[in-house]
Parts: sequence; C-alpha cells; structure tokens
Amino acid sequence: MKILIVTDAWHPQMNGVVRTLEKTAENLKLSGHSVEVIAPSDGYWTLPLPTYPDIRLALFAKRDIERRIIRFGPEAIHIATEGPLGQAARALCLRWGMPFTTSYHTKFPEYIKARFPFIPLKLPYKFVRDFHNSGGRTMVTTPSMVEFLQARHFTNLAAWARGVDTDLFHPNKRAAKINDETDTYKGLTRPIWINIGRIAVEKNIKAFLDLDLPGSKVVIGEGPQRKELERKHPGVKFTGAKFGEDLAKHFADADVFVFPSKTDTFGLVIIEAMATGTPVAAYPVSGPIDIIPDSGAGIVDNDLKTACLNALKLSREDTRNHALKYSWSAVSTVFFDYLTPEYEPIARRRWRRTRRLMRLASSPYHFIKRNIRRFWRIIRGKSVPK
Repeated sequence: MKILIVTDAWHPQMNGVVRTLEKTAENLKLSGHSVEVIAPSDGYWTLPLPTYPDIRLALFAKRDIERRIIRFGPEAIHIATEGPLGQAARALCLRWGMPFTTSYHTKFPEYIKARFPFIPLKLPYKFVRDFHNSGGRTMVTTPSMVEFLQARHFTNLAAWARGVDTDLFHPNKRAAKINDETDTYKGLTRPIWINIGRIAVEKNIKAFLDLDLPGSKVVIGEGPQRKELERKHPGVKFTGAKFGEDLAKHFADADVFVFPSKTDTFGLVIIEAMATGTPVAAYPVSGPIDIIPDSGAGIVDNDLKTACLNALKLSREDTRNHALKYSWSAVSTVFFDYLTPEYEPIARRRWRRTRRLMRLASSPYHFIKRNIRRFWRIIRGKSVPK
C-alpha cells in the first residue's frame, strides 16, 4: 500500500513522537509498503514555536503539500500532529473527500495551559477535538487515554501502543563494575537517579529535582527550561542530549529512571529504560499506569519519593523481561490495521483525475481560454469587470 504520513514533529527533533513515527515508517517499508513522510525539514520556510524555539513550524506549505500528495497518490493518509502541516493536510483531505486517520501523541491542551495559565483548557481542547473528530480514526497511546479523551467527547478512538529497540536498549550496555572506567557515571555517588527527555515546564522535572534522595541526580536532554533548572539546582548534573549507543548506556548505567511528567500520553522513555534493566518511578497517571503496575519493572505512587525508593529494590532482570513485550514490528502492524485506506481502484482514479485537472489548469491553452474575454476587452479599451 502507498501510505503518506504528515507530521510537524520530525528530525532534527528527538522525542518520543519522532521515534515512534520513524520506527513505524521503517517497519512498514520492511513489510513491503511504500511510505512517504511530509515534515517541516523538507525545505519549508519555518518559524520557531513561541516559548520553544527548538520546534519549527512550517507555514505557507499547503500548495506544496497538495502537489506532493497528488504526485505520490496515496491509498492511505495519516496526519500525526495538529500543527500547520497537519492542518493543511486535513483541509485538503476534507476538500477531496479523502479518508484519513490521526494520532494523539501528547496532551497538547495541558502544554498550552502550562505555558499560558490564563487560557482556559476548554479552548485548546475544542481545537484538538475538532481536528481529530473530523478524521476516520484517532490513534491514542493507551487504553486509559481512550477513556480520558472519550470523557472529553473525542470519537472513534483506538489504542496504539509504542515499541522499543530491544537490541539497542539492552542490559549489556551496563558497566561491569560501578565506578570502573566504563561507568558512565564514574565519580558520582550512587544510587544514580536519572531523567531523560525534553527539559520543559510540562515535563514537571522540577518535581524530580526537588526530591530529597540519596546519591546523585542526572538530567539528560535539552529544552527551554534547562538554564533555569541548572541555576536553581547546582548539585544536579545536566549532560545535554544523548543519542544512539551513548543514550542506551546512560539508561543502562543508572539505578532508577524517574518519570515525573503528568502530561505525557505514554512515555516512550519508560520502556527504553526498562529494556536496559533500569526500573522506573512515576506518578499514577496516563502512560505510567498502563505500563508499570504489576509489571515488576517499576513503581507508581502519588508520593514520587516513595516510588523512587521502592523502585530501587526491583530486579533488573524482571524489568528487562517486561520491556520485551513491546516491539516495533507489532506497533507498525497495529498502525497499519487502523488505517482507513481507499479501495485501490478508487484511489487510482482519484489521483489520475486530479493530476489531469492540475495539468489542464496550468496549461497555456486553458489560461488563454479562461482570460480571452478579459484580453479582448483590454484591447478594445473597455473596462474589465471584476
């Protein structure tokens, strides 16, 4: 099948949304499908997102998106985000009567509220609800998120989990001995408590840093709140962003991964930590409550300090075994099953007809035919009606 994914979140961003879409596209291609991704990094003119300059918004791209969709001729379209590219693709699909699916990756209204407290939550919720309810199906991360959004009048929801690269994120990345030359955290007092991800107000990292815990705290990542938190917590080590093998080793060499966010819909970093054998401490909110309870791989508690200290006692082997339940091949299969494709002959006719109309509209003959009366009036010196 020819599958088009439109997303405002893509490289060079590094987050759970980007990794999810990237791995899904890779596995779909391995299954023999043709996949094209439209993203801000495709050469569009972009502006930084207010309060978050690392995220770029691609404005005025609708005409090019239209050309690319028609040229590719997809049988299924998935719109992954609610940003400018997602809005443009949605408008085109509605105009053409083309079915499409969407996905709800983050609690966007809560993100807005965290940055602009004066905005009532009902306004951004109306925006995202109207966006998603116009599609064929909205894929959300967990069953608890399905219930959460149904209570806010979202329709046609389906749970679409996340996966982990269990070869990259593996217990064998852990140093053989504490404080030897291969220990990522050599010189720091154990136990090592880490948080990995975007350093931003909606991630609630301050709740982690304010905890009175033994040992050392490490924050790995970048974001608009980094300088502020570094200034307020000089005893915490901030490493910046890590990738690939280096990131996996930072997960593996830690003792507990602390996930203080209350706005994530899943938390891909949770299962990445588990895959290396590092147990997780979190609040009992959407995402963690779908992954952690009764897993032996982490602890959820309204008292985050209690969760941290109890997680420290868990078996790293049990933690790893729980992560093995999540695979990207299974995630991409579920994604494919949730798509709402057009029947192939209908799709072929649609794009053949649309391409023909576009060629006709841009041909010199059609341009002259459309304007010949106007030209004739100009030549005769008569006024041209508007």
